[in-house]
Amino acid sequence: MSGYDAIVVGARCAGASTALLLARQGRRVLLLDRAVFPKDTLSTGHIQLRGVATLADWELLDRLRDTGCPPMGRTIYRAAGITVTGSSRPVRGQRMNYAPRRHLLDRLLVEAAVAAGVEFRDATTVDDLLFADGRATGVRCRTAGGGWVNERASLVVGADGMRSLVARRVRAAALAEAATKSCVYYAFWDLPTDNALSVTRADGALVGAVGTNGGTLVACYLRHREFARARQRPLDVYLGTIREHDGELFERLRAAEMTERLHGTGDQPNFIRRAAGPGWALAGDAAVHKDSVTAWGITDAFLQAQLLTDCLASAVTPDRALTEYAATLRSAARPGYEAALAVADLNLDDGDLAFMHRLADDPALADLYFSMTSGAITYQEFDAAFRAQSPAGVSTATQESSSHADSDRRLHGTARG
Repeated sequence: MSGYDAIVVGARCAGASTALLLARQGRRVLLLDRAVFPKDTLSTGHIQLRGVATLADWELLDRLRDTGCPPMGRTIYRAAGITVTGSSRPVRGQRMNYAPRRHLLDRLLVEAAVAAGVEFRDATTVDDLLFADGRATGVRCRTAGGGWVNERASLVVGADGMRSLVARRVRAAALAEAATKSCVYYAFWDLPTDNALSVTRADGALVGAVGTNGGTLVACYLRHREFARARQRPLDVYLGTIREHDGELFERLRAAEMTERLHGTGDQPNFIRRAAGPGWALAGDAAVHKDSVTAWGITDAFLQAQLLTDCLASAVTPDRALTEYAATLRSAARPGYEAALAVADLNLDDGDLAFMHRLADDPALADLYFSMTSGAITYQEFDAAFRAQSPAGVSTATQESSSHADSDRRLHGTARG
């Protein structure tokens, strides 16, 4: 009785990617989103190298480049007068990061999905799921100005964000939860990019700048307890944070113009949900939502879409595929989730600074570090190299503080296996 093999609710990075890959497997897919596309969304846009390599695997990277999004081949990392500069090892031949505007990236993904055979309906509201014998079997939805209709499918994928209707209706259990850690404000500036991701850290704040389509995105993070103050005078707090912690960038902004209004949010919940069950699966922010400070959201959405569709392609039965997906995602999500929580505390202590001094003094080690943060190598590989290169004069206590996973996560938040 299924009208479709899969209905995907939400057409952003996770949803459009999942629909694309399912269609390329020969499945009949319906993709729904309540927004009218193209439409921007809150996002700092950064795609890690593993995400860039995934787009290349999907033969979409050239389309991203064609949008005019500038490449970034270096990271400049500063704290307390220490500057670390380096580049990651390639991931499947890819060396450049990108941070595209979301209305361009999301449209690109949807267009690729439609080209693969996906039926796409934007301006479509989903208000309920359909069930039979405990299984999700479809959705109730309507387009703008239309009547309510029931659409049926063998699989319903909730890629509808952190407040996922699909997650609520299937009662997806929270496997991990943590208090909100930070708030963020960002704006787009007509500032030329220097083809580098720039991050400046301080105790209680982080300032980042990254090139995007038509200029530069500049963001500042503060501890969440500052949000009540910041929301009263958001632009003053935003500019004041940049001026205090990255004076050079602030001076450049004084000669530039903000091209859009200031964006910001203190709504950054942290959770990992059960990601699948009878007839349903979750992907993207619906499955795992964590503080955006580590900039892994888009990349994780791509990796989850690939994981889900790989499981569906290889498992003997759909139920076994969904069980495998949920178990694998639960394990894979934990390191990045814990890393984001640690970084989002926005602490900077003597151990962190000692570690940064090591990186600043050893460019090869710095490149290995940025290779770890990009996902090109594992934390274990970096830690082994760090210990092997530790000078005799560095005390055991300093080595342990600097190389321990928690210290690393505080610095950049990508201790991934």
